[in-house]
Amino acid sequence: MDIRKVKKLIELLEESNIAEIEIREGEEAVRISRNYPGLSMAPQQYHVPAMMPAAVAQPAPVANSASATEASTPMYKGEPVKSPMVGTFYRSPAPGSPSFIEVGKQVKATDVICIVEAMKMMNQIEAGRAGVIEAILVEDGQPVEYDQPLVVIA
Repeated sequence: MDIRKVKKLIELLEESNIAEIEIREGEEAVRISRNYPGLSMAPQQYHVPAMMPAAVAQPAPVANSASATEASTPMYKGEPVKSPMVGTFYRSPAPGSPSFIEVGKQVKATDVICIVEAMKMMNQIEAGRAGVIEAILVEDGQPVEYDQPLVVIA
């Protein structure tokens, strides 16, 4: 088979949505197949486990939910800076480097106060308002949730 014909077949395959083509001319045959990302020739088999009935958890009775929240959260004068994402909290730009903030430090609205690492991306978190760091609510290297208070600025 002529190489020009094979090249032409490859071009036709690339221009179309065909995954595989096979051509026979007499005793000669050529088979060209395209490998699509994520395309598997073998059928995928999935096993779905049978659903078990879930036990229904009864919440513990709380006399006054507002007082329970107040008892579990320390009271601060300032406003909390909350995490904009799920990730890992870091007080410094690199291990061994000085911390961005300390309790009692004056900050401007544009000052970086910490880093939240999410999916190997280091996201710098700014104070958002000027004031004094009243409390740091998360330990260095600890995981944080979305909207979790990180720092209190008075």
